[in-house]
Amino acid sequence: MILSRAPTRLTLGGGGTDLESYYSKYGGFLIAAGINKYCTILANKRFYDSIRLSYSQMEIVDTVAEIKHRIFRAALDLLGSEPGIELHSTADVPAGCGLGTSSAFTVALLNALHAYKIDFINQTQLAEEACHIEIDILGEPIGKQDQYMAAFGRLTCLTFDKNGDVLVERLNTSHEVIDQLESNLLLFFTGREREASEILADQDTRSKQDDPVILDNLHRIKEIGLETRKYLEKGQPDMLGELLHTHWEVKKERSLDISDAFFDECYEVARNKGAAGGKLIGAGGGGFFIFYCENSHKPKVIEAMKKLGLRWERFRFDFDGAKILINT
Repeated sequence: MILSRAPTRLTLGGGGTDLESYYSKYGGFLIAAGINKYCTILANKRFYDSIRLSYSQMEIVDTVAEIKHRIFRAALDLLGSEPGIELHSTADVPAGCGLGTSSAFTVALLNALHAYKIDFINQTQLAEEACHIEIDILGEPIGKQDQYMAAFGRLTCLTFDKNGDVLVERLNTSHEVIDQLESNLLLFFTGREREASEILADQDTRSKQDDPVILDNLHRIKEIGLETRKYLEKGQPDMLGELLHTHWEVKKERSLDISDAFFDECYEVARNKGAAGGKLIGAGGGGFFIFYCENSHKPKVIEAMKKLGLRWERFRFDFDGAKILINT
């Protein structure tokens, strides 16, 4: 039996510059944090010569080609897996919540399958294999951030070279800064699950067409990511609130679908109650809000968000990345 897990992530600055349509021309940069909201895969040898999958649905099939779940099918096909296996998946957060759950699922699944086959694979190979499945095989209009964060976790800086290479660097900051970030970042679920593909596909198309509006927007977002790294490494985490606010204002300019009247209300209420800044995580349109809020204002912000129907989710940073928890 193999038990594999991979973390989801919070993007703190630079999100959106990890799409090939942008970084292949200008290079991308972002800073993100793995968190202890996981996707978990259990792999076990099956008594019968068939494949059993358990997720929000259940499938029992004789061949990989018959599998309905696209990622299960693609991963098992890519690794040449034979029948006689069962795979069960669980997740701490729902799909379509903006935390990169699809990629965390893919990374956890690939890690489980490699362990099951007694293959060694490092974190970079794991991330690139997940990118290959999601972007090349399944044609999702997404970037490389989520796969790398699911593989590496931690507070991580990702630099996307024009040739597609990804430089992974641990954020060079103190334990005190990390503790302050964990204490002051508040995460709220809006209650809306959404597919990011439509928003990301529009950004991807406009980037390919050299739309000056979207390119200027992404240039500014990348600068915010670099500024975020600078201030965190200088030991000034409170600057994150102001940078998140700027990020949110710039991000909303990309598409009318990123926010709406309700989300705007939530944001303004949180700011009025003492949050320095925040944003919807991921492509927008739903999922989770994150706010930076100093301790003295946290109770008011939490109470106000609950009154608006948002659900407060406690979290901590993940420092393991993709991990095999059990291998018997």
